[in-house]
Amino acid sequence: MNYAEKYQRLQCEMQENGVLLITLDNPGKMNATDAQMHLEISTIFRDVDSDPNINAVVVTGAGKAFSAGGELEWIKEQVGNYTQTMRVMREAGEIVRSMIDCDTPIISAINGVAVGAGLAVALMADISIMNEDARITDGHIRLGVAAGDHAVAIWPLLCGMAQAKYYLLTADFIDGKEAARIGLVTKAVPADEVLSTALAVAQKVATGPRDAVRFTKRSLNHWLRQALPNFEASLAYEMLNFLGPDAQEGLSALIEKRPADFRNSLPS
Repeated sequence: MNYAEKYQRLQCEMQENGVLLITLDNPGKMNATDAQMHLEISTIFRDVDSDPNINAVVVTGAGKAFSAGGELEWIKEQVGNYTQTMRVMREAGEIVRSMIDCDTPIISAINGVAVGAGLAVALMADISIMNEDARITDGHIRLGVAAGDHAVAIWPLLCGMAQAKYYLLTADFIDGKEAARIGLVTKAVPADEVLSTALAVAQKVATGPRDAVRFTKRSLNHWLRQALPNFEASLAYEMLNFLGPDAQEGLSALIEKRPADFRNSLPS
């Protein structure tokens, strides 16, 4: 598999012992998810799973950010656009399902801010190492759409229903220390130790018994497979919201850098 030829927004570099380092890279935009990156994330883990040369994966972001959510111009193409919404829904569903189905262990190195589809990759990873000072938010509520990327499937399993409901309904930011305290991520470390810690974990996993590691992950992920109906419902509701007035107001507020006012979209 020639990853360099197939992927532009994902920089792939093979490390020793079959560890593949994947770096989300959208220069000058804090690795925000655009159409190309979203498509590539939706296929990369199928390729990884079928590659016999890869024993573990580390995913991180270029520079100081992991991924700062959806690129606003890309989101603008989707709001009110049924065809584009269906395309994004297929890809978003595949990101989550492919990470669940990928038997190869995935470790995320959350070096900086992570929102939206980028956060889905960060938290759907099997092990997550986060910068203790970085901040994450699901962010969908800020845009006026349901939390459909990944959160309904995995947040209640990671941090419990009470914490999941609070952070998903408010879209409050969480720093690395708090995310680790509530169990949303595996471990929080200083910024300069995030990638090295994730790579060390990947090396440990990659040099372990290959089949035993993969079968353990596959078995644990049956918990997530049980949550797939919940995920599919949340994804459908999210996409329905993209066709309504709240998403338009949320997007306008983000572009204009002002608080959103969703009161006018309430049913009469």
